Amino acid sequence: MKFGFVAKHRGTWPVGMICDMLGVSRSGFYAWRTRPASRRTQTDAVLLSALRTSFALSDRTYGARRLRYDLRDLGFTVGLHRVERLMRVSALRARPRRRARQRDPGERSLHAIAPKLLDRQFTATAPNQKWVADCSYVWTAEGWLYVAVVLDLSSRRAVGWSMHATMTAQLVTDALLMAVWQRGTAPSELTHSDQGSQYTSERCTPTASSGA
Repeated sequence: MKFGFVAKHRGTWPVGMICDMLGVSRSGFYAWRTRPASRRTQTDAVLLSALRTSFALSDRTYGARRLRYDLRDLGFTVGLHRVERLMRVSALRARPRRRARQRDPGERSLHAIAPKLLDRQFTATAPNQKWVADCSYVWTAEGWLYVAVVLDLSSRRAVGWSMHATMTAQLVTDALLMAVWQRGTAPSELTHSDQGSQYTSERCTPTASSGA
């Protein structure tokens, strides 16, 4: 492994300096270069080629256990630790499996649905006339995060937004407050949102709203 590192980086740093840093001799490195590869090294090269092919065919989703099964199906006799070592050396890391999407298990009463005041009239003749708001979720490196956005129908631009790990009334309130702060005013006609309980909470009642 150390001699392989020296061979890989000898074009960047002097061989003597790399050998000194790794605690190996220059003569040993040059002897290693001319020495025929061991049978294990040759077998590792064949296994690694098959591993890379199987890993690519899995769309970079297979881990060491599944790749080992693929190698066994191809006729190779190989242990799990050897597969893990080869994957580690060649930087083959499986992508994390995406979690199932969050679902909304609740059902809303018909009496809780506000009238459809917007009536699908998604056009506005001036800024700050009609706003629409909604919240959703996105997968990030930290897990699922909820995002709330407020759009001005005049320009179709986001005028307010917020993100949080939980879907609460505070999530949508922060987005609405940001929109009011950025525009310096509330919409002159109405704010249209979906039927989510976050938009019908007491925090949002000061703002005129309509159901989806």
